Amino acid sequence: MYQYQVSFSDAVRRALTVNYCNFEGRASRSEYWWFCLFSFIVGCVFSILGLIAGQGSAMFTIVQVVNWIVSLALLLPSLGVLVRRLHDTGRSAWNILWFLLPVIGTIILIIYLVQDSTPSANQYGPVPNVTE
Repeated sequence: MYQYQVSFSDAVRRALTVNYCNFEGRASRSEYWWFCLFSFIVGCVFSILGLIAGQGSAMFTIVQVVNWIVSLALLLPSLGVLVRRLHDTGRSAWNILWFLLPVIGTIILIIYLVQDSTPSANQYGPVPNVTE
């Protein structure tokens, strides 16, 4: 079975431009996890900058404000790629609500997100391909 895979840069570019606020269609497993890695790296960079700036300084406050702005800017693409990944496994976006159950809900959602893609077209669209 062929698995559509994207590179790190393609996943980030697609999530931040083509699919910025797109909650329809499907996203491959690699597209989802590469974007998660990007978001994690961005968070780590701001944490390190905050540590370097030192709590209570003016620079620390600036780093916090920029971190909030970037986090808000990444919220919609993160939700979009999450919804499209759930669609790729044949599940509804309502499965995001598993996050409301502490620990067990997160585990269930992670299990859904690591599963293989539906190998053929499903109710959410055709299998993602390189030409998208």
